[in-house]
Amino acid sequence: MPTPEDIWADADLPTRRLAGLALNPSVSEDVLLRLLAEGPPAVRMVLCRDRILPDAVVEAVLEHPDTRTRSFFARNPHVDPAQRARLVDDPEWFVRAHLAEAPRLPFGGAHRPLPDETVVHMISTYDDDTLSESLYRQISPALRRAMPTHPVAKVRALGVGEWSLLTAGTRAALLADPDDGVRGRAERHARLEDPAWVERELPDRSCHARWDLLMHRALSRTVVDGVLTAPVAEEERAAIAGNPSLPADVVVLLATDPDPKVRATVAHRADLGPAERRTLAADPDPGVRLALSVHPGLTDEERAGIDYTIPPDDCFDALPGRPSVPRDPQDVRRNATSRHPLLRRRATLDEFLPPDLVERLAADDDLGVRVLLAQHHPDPPASLLLRSFLEYEGPGRAHLTSRPGFPTTGLSAFAGHDDPAVRALAARDPDTAPSTVERLTRDPDPAVRAAFARHPHLPQPRLAELLGDGELAHAAAANPALAPEVVHRLVATGGQRM
Repeated sequence: MPTPEDIWADADLPTRRLAGLALNPSVSEDVLLRLLAEGPPAVRMVLCRDRILPDAVVEAVLEHPDTRTRSFFARNPHVDPAQRARLVDDPEWFVRAHLAEAPRLPFGGAHRPLPDETVVHMISTYDDDTLSESLYRQISPALRRAMPTHPVAKVRALGVGEWSLLTAGTRAALLADPDDGVRGRAERHARLEDPAWVERELPDRSCHARWDLLMHRALSRTVVDGVLTAPVAEEERAAIAGNPSLPADVVVLLATDPDPKVRATVAHRADLGPAERRTLAADPDPGVRLALSVHPGLTDEERAGIDYTIPPDDCFDALPGRPSVPRDPQDVRRNATSRHPLLRRRATLDEFLPPDLVERLAADDDLGVRVLLAQHHPDPPASLLLRSFLEYEGPGRAHLTSRPGFPTTGLSAFAGHDDPAVRALAARDPDTAPSTVERLTRDPDPAVRAAFARHPHLPQPRLAELLGDGELAHAAAANPALAPEVVHRLVATGGQRM
């Protein structure tokens, strides 16, 4: 992800200074209002999109005459979603579309839902071109569960998309819904569970629709036999190998398929028989053995008897990702206490982990377990966050510092660390010595220099010097220790120093 300094590299110096002021946590409400009223578009962008705003500034943003300025606020991930929701009836399509589009978040970030009434209003009144797929990331779990039975027809129609999770009674009600649109969507989903319909509609050429039907929909014996007897169909055999509708005898057959990708897919099936599990546990391919090793039907003793190796990686797979429905607490505990690291990784994704399991997994000897817990738990231990940052260098490392409870005290000890990302941690410590702060504004790494240019212990002469630095003026202007008279002079002169 580009740093703020990368983003502002082409901006002129006065604009960079004003943009820094817009992010400065110590500037007054009056300064923010003046930047909103008089600042160039680039400054209004960071002001409205990249920080929390006082209530008076929020009111001014919502009434701002510039469409793009309001749209920046519609995409702000920092403010209360209820504040963004006030743009739901904005007169400009551009603003409404950006409200429907979820704000961009760093790796591992979780979207906060819009108020339920706002989402219902958007679904009821926005056209299909405005309703971005990203809106679904902003729907609360409670509303998502209620959608298939919601009194508003357009909401029920979207709720049909959860078809595989719906009860038989809810499905029947949707198939008999008085609204044509709801009923039509339900009928289309029901057809996908009809093997005869799938057989008729299956494209005879390789395409997205064919792959979707083969992987996820009810397959007739004719379709399955066609895949099994095709002269060259290794990829399609792998596609059907995970299909829940596969007949038991075909599951047995594919468990001995010559293609290891097919066998690995079969190894994940919950309906895999004991004989097939024993065969795959001794499979010559290490990927197949690893896939079988996490099968829920195995005992701990059977699992321990499998020769599996977890390949090293710079990111971690929890096998699988975050579930869409709540999991059985007993299953979570069983996974958390398993001897298999991948099952323990899976347990870390449960946000309702009891305290004893959080403590246990935070001290796990597997780096993947610790990092996944640090990335996903709603209240991870501070010591775990710091340890994960120090030991992990894969995707989402920087996001760890924005997790709740990431420590600040004691980080000055890392000011001399060889890793620039670790050195930059010292900029988060309010007790880092001024001499250290000044020294690290001259660090060889640009991200380190920028981090320390914002530190409130930066001596004023060096801070004044950095305001004239083409690279660091943006960060220096965001420094909370910037003198009020300097702030007001910059605002009064449009970012000029004199």
